[in-house]
Amino acid sequence: MISCTRRLHFCSGHRVVGHENKCANVHGHNYVVFIEAEAELDGIGRVIDFSVLKEKIGGWLDEFWDHTFIAYDAEDPELLRAIQKINNKLVYRLPANPTAENMAQYLLTVVCPLVLEGTGVTVTTIEIWETENCKATASIK
Repeated sequence: MISCTRRLHFCSGHRVVGHENKCANVHGHNYVVFIEAEAELDGIGRVIDFSVLKEKIGGWLDEFWDHTFIAYDAEDPELLRAIQKINNKLVYRLPANPTAENMAQYLLTVVCPLVLEGTGVTVTTIEIWETENCKATASIK
């Protein structure tokens, strides 16, 4: 198999429920995401056109995570209620604590298979850089 990688980015707020330090507070990041995809090469010699990854996965990120607040749906009800009073569209209810690790896993196992269905392409690795110094990786390899 051959792979290709696309870089995307989005800006979002979150807080890590139960964190022992300042990440328990509401804050935000300029996230950078690297998507590694594998497939048999097409007739042109590509895994997938990079613009398709941008359109499908980047489009999902733009619609659901960019300039939103990602909240742990089950464990942060007070914060969710407070944010929804401002604007319900500002919140993405993640079924896990919105750590970079959980966000990478969610993109890998839920979002990418959904948006790339029917393409024959499998996303094998997601890297999410929360800062220049900190990243999380989820992989099916």
